[in-house]
Amino acid sequence: MRRTYRLALLAITIGLPSTGMGQPAESARPFGTLREQADTQQRWLASRITAVLPALMRKYGVDMWVIPMREYNEDPVFTSLVSPTTFAARRRTIYVFSMRGDSVERIALGGSSQGGVYTAVRSTQAAAGPAGARGEVNAELWGDEQWSALRRVIEERNPKTIAVNVSRVFAFSDGLSAGEMEGMREALGDKWTSRFVRHDGLALDLISTRLPEEAVFYRRMQELAWAIIDTAFSRVVITPGTTRTQDVVWWMRQRVNDLGLGSWFQPSVEVQRRGETEAGLGVNPVIERGDVLHCDFGIVALRLNTDTQHMGYVLREGENAPPAGLVAALLTGNRLQDIVMSEIRPGRTGNEVLRSSLARMRASGIDGTVYTHPIGMHGHGAGPLIGLWDYQGGVPGRGDAKIIPSMWFSIELQATSPLPEWNGQRVRMALEEDMTIDAAGANAWALRRQTGFHLVR
Repeated sequence: MRRTYRLALLAITIGLPSTGMGQPAESARPFGTLREQADTQQRWLASRITAVLPALMRKYGVDMWVIPMREYNEDPVFTSLVSPTTFAARRRTIYVFSMRGDSVERIALGGSSQGGVYTAVRSTQAAAGPAGARGEVNAELWGDEQWSALRRVIEERNPKTIAVNVSRVFAFSDGLSAGEMEGMREALGDKWTSRFVRHDGLALDLISTRLPEEAVFYRRMQELAWAIIDTAFSRVVITPGTTRTQDVVWWMRQRVNDLGLGSWFQPSVEVQRRGETEAGLGVNPVIERGDVLHCDFGIVALRLNTDTQHMGYVLREGENAPPAGLVAALLTGNRLQDIVMSEIRPGRTGNEVLRSSLARMRASGIDGTVYTHPIGMHGHGAGPLIGLWDYQGGVPGRGDAKIIPSMWFSIELQATSPLPEWNGQRVRMALEEDMTIDAAGANAWALRRQTGFHLVR
């Protein structure tokens, strides 16, 4: 299986002409051209806005949702609302969502129609009137004119409740800046601002809800992430006694860049060694035979993020497999993964899942820690936290949100076991795998989980 992943990675780079510096002259395109990727993302956007958003506004009893933002001070929900060709708000953009029966009217005051997803209003006289053939008119709204246009939109639709993104708990639901709030209050007056409501879950649920077709694509991302890790933890990259951990880190980072993909955090590689402490190993140790390796690695493609922690082992001379104690330690980590996975169900809070998981962990005699988080449009995504490494009694506020169908989690945890072959020295299996929940509430690994070490021979 490990050889399969390595060959999968080599297959997308082999045959490219060399630059003479050991790098391909052009990047492989594992997910197609930028244009092909954008077409896919645009379809996802249209589906999310037309299918997911109306249900969420009905769920929270909201008549209108107003999301104003300025260029380079975008609301966290921004990337869930716009086309892949939009990188920032246009000067000031105000997105307005208004319930119309079972559907939602979508208006962009400033900016574009995002490929026809919105009616783009760009002139004061058109603020409340019908859009042109392409949903846009040309005169640019700017400054206080936009607040006046927003007032006209609201007055014509007369919503009973107007949701705004203000939260003391969730950053994802707190995107309304103080300046934009002041602008709205001055323009709208008490009549309309008195109808403002706050629903943390509205932004959280929109950001965290994933589509079935995204889950299919996410599996391909997982395959690539696994392939990169498997190659990194092999003799292709590591020469025992010579290669340092930072050499592997930068190989992984460079490989992601060469493939035309993104990283949402700097990868890390650590070593555990018989008879050595973390302090004794230092910050950038040379990798030796007999070392236990650990990596934390993630990639970004089509605005989706992965997060994976895997374990590796550098075989000693004459060894064909890791010591039995290491194999058992990894299986202990797998049992803890099973526990957490089975406890994640829609309707439960993150703190409820943490409590039940830790209770079962202790009853099973496992010494571990659980610090699981949502993932998707952000690496540390919108939704309930299931512990933090230093909050094993529950996470106030952020752990009280409820799990919903069609969201994803990164099951992150560690299990520590004494290793007989190392005279009882404790070895930490820090594991992380991404999982999906479908619309019916069923759990599945995005790809699979690691059950055997990556081996450096």
